[in-house]
Amino acid sequence: MINMTLYLREMKKSIKLLLIFAVIMTMYIYIIIGMYDPEMMATLDKFYDVMPELMAAVGMKSGATSLIGFMVSYLYGFILLVFPMVYSILRGNGLIAKYTDSGAMAVLVATPVKRKTIVFTQLCVLLSGIILLLLYVTGLELVTANMKFAGELVTSDLIKLNVALLFLHLFIAGICFLSSCIFSETKYSIAFGAGIPALMYVLQMLSNVGDKAEAAKYFSAFTLYDANGIAAGENSAFLYSVILLVGAIIMYILGIEIFNRKDLRL
Repeated sequence: MINMTLYLREMKKSIKLLLIFAVIMTMYIYIIIGMYDPEMMATLDKFYDVMPELMAAVGMKSGATSLIGFMVSYLYGFILLVFPMVYSILRGNGLIAKYTDSGAMAVLVATPVKRKTIVFTQLCVLLSGIILLLLYVTGLELVTANMKFAGELVTSDLIKLNVALLFLHLFIAGICFLSSCIFSETKYSIAFGAGIPALMYVLQMLSNVGDKAEAAKYFSAFTLYDANGIAAGENSAFLYSVILLVGAIIMYILGIEIFNRKDLRL
């Protein structure tokens, strides 16, 4: 069901964007993991004491007692949520809605290639990029942690944490992909494809701040990704993330069907 010519062409475009995000995240991951020492942790805890609400909003907590707990506090509340999300937004819109808006999609579907093959190929491009990005992040974390703090990080714990993170980003990609399939104009595709994930993240930030806004977490998919619970070995925390995977698959199926039935302007 994949058109390899289209897939390879689009993956070339994805690689350029992936390299940019890889460089940015390499810098953050390398620096933050390197901060895992008693003196630096004490300094970060002081920052938390000065700005507790701001630090809590982006998922940062003080008092981490393990390397993976430290990583969860300073990587998995903002950096590893936001950057892959931005990638999904950019590529999700560029793979479907941008083509439709410019009229290029009508030309593409006029070829002997079936519509479902085209849209499924574009979906595979989007998913390939996300998977590659998170595989790179996982490998980088393992290499950096073993270089700086050999024996401190349990590989199986990190993999479980990042598999759940992958499910979250597949869900976000599902929102972007579905929006791109529904709307024929990029302004609407971006408005919903970027607006909904961004709003959910803001709601999650609000729920992290305090009791008054805690109810906001029930309106955010980010709540289902409990990095602290997964790092602590709670099986229920990982099972919640599986809900995100199921939701992602449903949105992919809906997006393909909607695109397959919609009228494309010439």
